[in-house]
Amino acid sequence: MAKRAESWVVTDAFWQRIEPLIPQRASPPNKKYLRKPGAGRPPKPARQVFEAIVYVLRTGCQWKALPKERFGSASAVHKRFLEWEAAGFFEALWKAGLAEYDDMEGIAWRWQSVDGAMMKAPLAQEAVGPNPTDRGKKRGSKRHLLVDGRGVPLSIVVTGANVNDGKRLDEVLGAIMVKREAPLLRRSKHLCADAGYCSADNLGTIKTHGYIPHVVDRRKEADAKRRDPKKKARRWVVEVCHSWFNRFRKLLVRYEKLERSFVAFNHLAAAIIAFCKVPLDVNIIYG
Repeated sequence: MAKRAESWVVTDAFWQRIEPLIPQRASPPNKKYLRKPGAGRPPKPARQVFEAIVYVLRTGCQWKALPKERFGSASAVHKRFLEWEAAGFFEALWKAGLAEYDDMEGIAWRWQSVDGAMMKAPLAQEAVGPNPTDRGKKRGSKRHLLVDGRGVPLSIVVTGANVNDGKRLDEVLGAIMVKREAPLLRRSKHLCADAGYCSADNLGTIKTHGYIPHVVDRRKEADAKRRDPKKKARRWVVEVCHSWFNRFRKLLVRYEKLERSFVAFNHLAAAIIAFCKVPLDVNIIYG
């Protein structure tokens, strides 16, 4: 039996999907560069850089803690990470994962779910606020998620931990990565949420986006499930998705100072989750 690859290893099948999306470095026009012998190191291979980024995302290590014998200079990897983020690579990768998942499995559009989850952010300088569950003493961030019926992330918004879920509901519902054809019947578009979204403004926002709202207190939902075990708990899939994000240790506690870096890591994690849901005989990525 073949040895299982580590979760940060980029398989050949996965790299085939990544490589066409890698941003190419554009040289300034009307300039020619002649590389002299011994005049510095050539750029790192894109696959080595991408695997280093996945390694940081999976293990949660500091950039400087990257194994030098395997990935080389950590500062060079981090520089390419920021270049790729500015070029929109991680968002494009997430879109590609959703597109393949939609082609192979079909996005479960009918029942969607939305919720937010907080994490500590001791070093963050942007999209951060006092954590209301910790008496406001510690800094934290919040990830707002919209997922399909199987828990695959469709939209992500990052805010400070003190931002109410409903305040960004319109933004979350409007930031879906892929477009869906308008359903013929309104009853084929439902949105599940907990009691934090029960205000009249939030219900109006949900209806404005064409959803039928299902806003239920968590305790009532659990009681209904207990009374009828065959009843499907549709809202809980978003909590499952948040737990999938927490398996990427770089996202469990936010140490990224800049919002752009933290959002890029979330987009990469969302892409991996989407690709993991593609029904293939051979796994394209492990973990």
